[in-house]
Order: sequence, then C-alpha cells, then structure tokens
Amino acid sequence: MDFMHDQLADGRSIRLFNVIDDFNREGLGIEVDFSLPAERVIRSLNQIIEWRGKPKRIRSDNGPEYISYILKNWAEQQSIELAYIQPGNPQQNAYIERYNRTVRYEWLACDDFESIAEVQETATQWLWSYNNERPHMGLGGITPKQKLALHA
Repeated sequence: MDFMHDQLADGRSIRLFNVIDDFNREGLGIEVDFSLPAERVIRSLNQIIEWRGKPKRIRSDNGPEYISYILKNWAEQQSIELAYIQPGNPQQNAYIERYNRTVRYEWLACDDFESIAEVQETATQWLWSYNNERPHMGLGGITPKQKLALHA
C-alpha cells in the first residue's frame, strides 16, 4: 500500500491511497480524498479484506498513517503483519512504486479533474481496465485477473 499526491484543477491537493496484491499485481483499491488518515486506511483495508480475504502481511513505507497506533492495533487484532520498508528505500516496495507510476501516467496526469468524485469515478473505471483488460509485461503479457485464475 502507498499514497500518491496530486491536485484538482483549482489547485486543491488530493491524496490517493493505492493497494495492490504483490502476487498478481492486481490493483485492489484506489481511495481518493483531501485527507486519508489511518481510520480511512483501515476502512479501505476492511473493504478489501471483505472482498478478497485477509492477507498475512501488508508492506508499506513508514508514513505517519502506517506507523500510527491505530493501524498497528488494527493489524494486531486482524493477525496481519505490517512489514515496513527501510526509510529512503522505495525499491523495497517496488511493485507499488511501479503501479503508482502507471496510475500517474496512464490516467491521473491525463486530465484536469474538477472534484474528488470525478477522480474517484475515473479511478474505479481505470482500475477495472487495469485488472481485466491491460496485459502486464511483468506477468508475461497477461492481466492480473488471468494470473489469479491460473493459480486458483
């Protein structure tokens, strides 16, 4: 999981909370808002768990939302290990960093969005295409959903 920053057409800053599955590089969620504190991170993770099941481990950097007592307590209650990368070493979370670059250059930087709702709607549409239609060279030219189906 990782955060991205951008801004709306009027200059207001927004944040995107991105979650992917390292196994098949599937985008599991993109949450967009002006502020995404630990409580919102937990809400998003709970929705993903309800849909996909609980992971054994979640990797992230050492951002304040990720090292907060609230998230650590939630992870402990869920029996999920929080695996933090070393500060200043984003390559230790390379899949999400690559994904963030794809998010930025395939759709986020291509439009001037007027509202959070517009960004979220576009994110949802793009995420479906990313997971179901877009072949990934890192997966041998198949989609994340195809890779998941091969190993089901």
